[in-house]
Amino acid sequence: MKGLFSALLVPYDENGQVKEQGLREIIRNNIDVQQLDGLYVNGSSGENFMLTTEQKKEIFRITSEENNGAVKLIAQVGSINLDEAIELGKYATELGYDSLSAVTPFYYKFTFDEIKNYYDAIIEATGNNMIVYAIPALTGVSVTLEQFDQLFENEKVIGVKYTDGNFFMLERLRKKYPDKLIYSGFDEMLIYGAISGVDGAIGSTYNIHGKLAKQIFDLVQKDEVAKAYEVQHVMNDIIEKVLELGLYQTLKEVLKVKGIDAGTVKKPMSSFDPAKQEAVKKLVEDFNL
Repeated sequence: MKGLFSALLVPYDENGQVKEQGLREIIRNNIDVQQLDGLYVNGSSGENFMLTTEQKKEIFRITSEENNGAVKLIAQVGSINLDEAIELGKYATELGYDSLSAVTPFYYKFTFDEIKNYYDAIIEATGNNMIVYAIPALTGVSVTLEQFDQLFENEKVIGVKYTDGNFFMLERLRKKYPDKLIYSGFDEMLIYGAISGVDGAIGSTYNIHGKLAKQIFDLVQKDEVAKAYEVQHVMNDIIEKVLELGLYQTLKEVLKVKGIDAGTVKKPMSSFDPAKQEAVKKLVEDFNL
């Protein structure tokens, strides 16, 4: 389960329905072109929190079929509706996903005991492994080191997707839990996570430049940190431009330039501004995406 995972993009049509063929093309790009080690399915990059339960299942199914055992699969099933999280967890487990993941429950001010019970309930109902998805900037939930101690008491909690800029906490987690999987979740900070000893990373922009992310990770493993920094500079130049143009919209437009039917974003997100099309083409050309 170590390595680089794409936070899988999902193409939608103008009515908000999943474009199956386009999704299969995005999956193939991640596996065959970007040569990533796995796919993180139905996370933020898949616009998951705007989907129906049936759409989430559809994405899990299509991804499992197209992957056909090629790379590792992690199913993000988190929801503030625990029944839905369990239903999705059972479904992904039946499809053979290598692990589940779940965002910390959000919106309501859940106590830590409630959060821990949420993870334990999903694990008990599915029998599958769990990767905690910690992203406090979006959920408002910060898990302390002592709370991670309690979460990791469940042997089925095998790791964490750590999308946080607190590198002191990351270092403390790495030192205390050398046998747990820690994935870096900030693409623009990949090198810092790699230097801190993470086991891998999960990123949305890897859909278009996964090969660069792998270079960074591999160079750090070889203690060639200066070279890794140079690659991170290039990757961050790309990320900076993508963010300027609109994150998910631009990632999909880049894939379209490459001949992949990446569809549009799910409403209420705004569709891509056609006036920015030339800027996307230039981005693809300038960085050989």
